[in-house]
Amino acid sequence: MPKNGKGSPKEPEGAKEKEVRIYSLATTANECIIFLEEVTGNRLLPIWIGLGEGQAIAIRFSGIVLPRPLTHDLLLSALKTMGYGVDRVVISDIKDNTFYAKIYIHKGSSDAILDSRPSDAIALAVRAGCSILVEEKVFDRCQTMVKPITEDEVSKFKAELKNLKPEDIFKDIKKKKEGNGEKDEKKEKGDGDEQA
Repeated sequence: MPKNGKGSPKEPEGAKEKEVRIYSLATTANECIIFLEEVTGNRLLPIWIGLGEGQAIAIRFSGIVLPRPLTHDLLLSALKTMGYGVDRVVISDIKDNTFYAKIYIHKGSSDAILDSRPSDAIALAVRAGCSILVEEKVFDRCQTMVKPITEDEVSKFKAELKNLKPEDIFKDIKKKKEGNGEKDEKKEKGDGDEQA
């Protein structure tokens, strides 16, 4: 595994990560939506997750003590038993409307990165008490929402959540890609604007 001089895994060149926290968890009959909010910004990132993972995250926040460990409790326990600590989880990419995540772990001076679904990474993070980060390119590639501030905005936001579907979030991705393709063609011809 590639490492930098400090012994931690190398980050991709130009990767920018924003710390987020769980803003809200909404459930429907067959799925959950988790909303991640920027700690130092006003964007909300919605991610559709399974009911099981949503329940695993909700249980951790509700303070319910289960008699037996859930899968994410077992994973954290196994990592700790093997001497590993969880540093952070990163929502690292989105491809074809699918989010990707990485779990960064360490044992002494040895570091490793585990590939993960965002739902599992977040469920592990809330148990480990580690940071949740989102790469800036993920915010750029999907439609985010702006965090409501006033009570009227909160009410309107809750009403909109009831009718929100995955395609509402991803509908503009194709338009963005097509728009960028047209700009690239114009640049090649010399009659396009520079992208900010």
